[in-house]
Amino acid sequence: MKDEQIDATFLRRFSIAGIAWCCYSRKGRTLTTVHSRGKTHAVLPKSPERGADAADRALELVLASLEDSKAEDIVTINITGKSALGDYMVVVSGRSNRHVAAISEHLISDLKDEGLGSPRVEGMETGDWVLIDTGDIIVHVFRPEIREFYNIEKMWAAPEIEESTLH
Repeated sequence: MKDEQIDATFLRRFSIAGIAWCCYSRKGRTLTTVHSRGKTHAVLPKSPERGADAADRALELVLASLEDSKAEDIVTINITGKSALGDYMVVVSGRSNRHVAAISEHLISDLKDEGLGSPRVEGMETGDWVLIDTGDIIVHVFRPEIREFYNIEKMWAAPEIEESTLH
């Protein structure tokens, strides 16, 4: 890739003990490695929308969307500091495959409408378990039997789930 093809506002330079320089390109919210031979690099500014306030606002949107879709047994788990995956994990149930798919589609639509980008989605084809990754928030939408089988709430935060996070 030539230097003039690299948009300097989307690159970040890191020094690893003064030995090597690595460049990362931002595509959405994902950083990918960029291979270039030039030295035109800029520091990627931190987005003002990132951070705890942005994650909290996004969580409010996610919870409102899930409630509008009649999602059941909504549980919010704060995973800040426990995982680099995100700040919150939200686990919900839908009554059937169709309901799981409808909840997921409604949430994805609401996220896009609010300008939070296109989340990464897995599992829409079957409708048993849909994972929606917004970057700050990971949403698991399960059928009740599948949710009971995997029991990810217990795996992530069984002793730390607070009453205020149960909806």
